[in-house]
Amino acid sequence: MHIHEYQAKTLFSQNNIKIPKSILISNTKEVSNACLELGGSTWVVKAQVHAGGRGKGGGVILCRCVKEVENTCEKLLGSQLITPQTDVNGLPINQLLIEVGQNIKQELYLGLLVDRQTQKITVLASTEGGMDIEKVASETPNKIIKFGIDPLNILNKQDCNSIAKQLNLANALAKQFNQTLLGLYNIFITKDVSLIEINPLVITAKNTLLALDSKIDFDDNALYRHEDIMQLRDISQEDKKENEARQYQLNYISLNGTIGCMVNGAGLAMATMDLIEHHGGSPANFLDVGGGTTADRVAKAFELIQTEINIKGLLVNIFGGIVRCDLIAEGILQAIEKVGLILPIVVRLEGTNAAQGLALLSKSKYNIYTEKNLTQAAIKIVELSV
Repeated sequence: MHIHEYQAKTLFSQNNIKIPKSILISNTKEVSNACLELGGSTWVVKAQVHAGGRGKGGGVILCRCVKEVENTCEKLLGSQLITPQTDVNGLPINQLLIEVGQNIKQELYLGLLVDRQTQKITVLASTEGGMDIEKVASETPNKIIKFGIDPLNILNKQDCNSIAKQLNLANALAKQFNQTLLGLYNIFITKDVSLIEINPLVITAKNTLLALDSKIDFDDNALYRHEDIMQLRDISQEDKKENEARQYQLNYISLNGTIGCMVNGAGLAMATMDLIEHHGGSPANFLDVGGGTTADRVAKAFELIQTEINIKGLLVNIFGGIVRCDLIAEGILQAIEKVGLILPIVVRLEGTNAAQGLALLSKSKYNIYTEKNLTQAAIKIVELSV
């Protein structure tokens, strides 16, 4: 789950991480008072959307007078922000964060993530803050400092001092850096975070370390433990189809292809998509219907798939381990009847009562092709979706 910058900065502040003075607004009438309360002579207006690259999309703007702030807020509020990390429609801007401008001396990068290769929480730091950290990592990997935290231990001040030394921070700044990094680490482990970062972490002309931007991603599987975090969810920033799917315990992601996929199991879904690509097709979606599939969930899955703009065919790939394939077949027929699906469908069933399930589908009045072999099923749907 993603949260907004202003929400992440609230967590930062609660964990002794210094942030710029700022005010959140949702109405242009609030601008003048906000600037007056913040003080200063320059302000930065920042669109609050769940996407990176806001600056490149025109969502982070430096203003040098109150009138300029007002004009910027009027332009941004209620619009859609398109960035390199959004689709062509962008994301709605419902709130803006107005911050006091800073006199920046240097920009750093600091973050923590779960490194699945080393199976450790890993600190990433760099003197190349404010840039695409992925680009820095690929083009100049020597500028990325990595520190894996022992899973049986915790991050301590000695570790922080070591990283600060590699960043060439003077003693006064090293103390602030330690406070910042320990604060990030505390949020990470107590809130079940999967990624947390400050980019840029700036050194001001007054030798103060400030988190100028913030990003936190939470592990969805652990949200049941954090009601306070769940309350931060902004569904206006999330895909409508994905939200609908979630209500039916479906995992759904829209893609740009022409072949709809309905599969039970995330790994099997990925393999199915790869096989479609291998045989010259392109998946229109990722969809994991889960193990306990019901007719209602299948119907909802078909309904979601059918709304994809370029959809030309549908591949159903079910492994009947937990559920019986004949019951799945009955659910597919009920779903087609309910949704009114007219697309060509290829169904591959394997597992408990697979033969009975395939027989039911083969005898139906609908445009259904059945296959027992997954490769043949992928080849068939690609042929039908040309």
